Amino acid sequence: MNNSQHDSLRFKDCPQLQNSTLLLAFDGWMDGGEVSTGTVQQLVDLLDAQTVAEIDPESFYIYNFPGSMEITALFRPHIQIEAGLIKSVEMPTNTFYVYEKANLFLFVGKEPNLHWRAFGECIFSFARQAGANRILFVGSFGGSVPHTRLPRLYVTCSDARLLPEMEQYGVRRTAYEGPGSFTSYLMTRAHSEGLEMMSLVAEIPGYLQGKNPACIEAMTRRLAKIFKLSLKPDSLRNKSTEWELNVSSAVEENEELAEKVRELEVEYDNELLEMDSDELR
Repeated sequence: MNNSQHDSLRFKDCPQLQNSTLLLAFDGWMDGGEVSTGTVQQLVDLLDAQTVAEIDPESFYIYNFPGSMEITALFRPHIQIEAGLIKSVEMPTNTFYVYEKANLFLFVGKEPNLHWRAFGECIFSFARQAGANRILFVGSFGGSVPHTRLPRLYVTCSDARLLPEMEQYGVRRTAYEGPGSFTSYLMTRAHSEGLEMMSLVAEIPGYLQGKNPACIEAMTRRLAKIFKLSLKPDSLRNKSTEWELNVSSAVEENEELAEKVRELEVEYDNELLEMDSDELR
């Protein structure tokens, strides 16, 4: 690693936990419904995980992108001004946390616009120094799952021997070709870095925009099972139940959308019945 990469990764009081896991979340690509960042940040809060390191954002993001205001607004930091006085500016953050009881590190950050290799070196360097031998990314994509059903979960692994282990948690194998995420790039390098890497991605309703508490709850519960975390279920369930009721009320006011959701529900349920039937044969 060159000096600039050393400077970008800044450790605080970080323990070394042998054979631990690094759980990744990125804002941007594959964070539909905020399922990636929302899930891992929720775990950070629920577990009271402690900050142990950061990646300085300065080298990795575009702030002044050329083009129309509508396009450039997507890249610029958010600021707040009140009564003529500047109050705050929100620069990208990339923060590592630790929850020692579960031998778990957590990361919440923003997918880099620039220097993927250098940013990846920061991730891998942290894993090596912290003692992590496994990386798990959680994310989401918009699909045909209705909001009244649990999201389908898909897994991708850096090594074929990891697939059976993940499939015991009720996930499907990913099949995809198209634009790639930063985490997919990381996964292509994981083996050469001496690490195992997996991604767990939720298929969420493609017809909805904004934060999706129900899918965040579903992903949080699955991760709690994987990492054997003891969480209070009511703190998760209340938010998702209220959200689902509000969405259902809004959908029923749109006849065309309501009919589309009913069709998706039938397709979803029929697929489950077919899968159960195949398992009984």
